[in-house]
Amino acid sequence: MPDARAVVFALVRGANWRKLLANLLSEDVMQSEPLTDDFEENCARFLPEAAEQGCVWALQGEEGFALCESEKRPQTEVMPFWSQREFAQAHCEGDWADYQAVAIDLEEFMDDWLTGMHEDVLLVGLNWNDELDGVELEPIDLLEQLEQELQ
Repeated sequence: MPDARAVVFALVRGANWRKLLANLLSEDVMQSEPLTDDFEENCARFLPEAAEQGCVWALQGEEGFALCESEKRPQTEVMPFWSQREFAQAHCEGDWADYQAVAIDLEEFMDDWLTGMHEDVLLVGLNWNDELDGVELEPIDLLEQLEQELQ
């Protein structure tokens, strides 16, 4: 069952809230194939899964959203996102034990988040595995890829 805060967030924030809510409550969403050590494959899954669900998942705590240092660029932070709730929720341990997986409507993510992250000079981490390993992208590059996926 989805986190109640995620459902409320989806209802309040998302233009596609009916689709998002249906996917949050769907048992099929909870039974997807796990992420692997193949970073490119995990990244490739992100686009169609996010498009199908109408949302992406991030980790939110009392002080904001989860960030970590980039392995790609020194002194740059990365905000990780996942295409499935369970992928995000698996990272709510250690330093992120007090965080919750929250859904972000895909339209809002594309219109507001990615542009804002670009302006804030942040990178996007996509479908990172259990070791927090994975692809880091420029937000504008991800925006272009999502726009192509949705055409």
